[in-house]
Amino acid sequence: MKQYIYKVIIALLAVVLIYEFTIGKLVKKYTDKLNYISTKEGRKEFIISLREEIKKGVKKDRYLSKEDALLLNQFINKIQKELKETEN
Repeated sequence: MKQYIYKVIIALLAVVLIYEFTIGKLVKKYTDKLNYISTKEGRKEFIISLREEIKKGVKKDRYLSKEDALLLNQFINKIQKELKETEN
């Protein structure tokens, strides 16, 4: 019976250690980011960085490459066509 208890304890300890060194670190990283964004200061910094990225995008001559623009145009036209068909 003692050996069984020792084996169970060792197995549980091994599972906990493996979890902490693999999945636990990833979970902690994302929870830290989520906690940071949920604070008032974090949201302000996020908004500031978002504004800076938008300003960079506005300064560019083209947002999309010609190929991407063509693809988006075809996609939007297809959606508009399907929407018109549902109206009838």
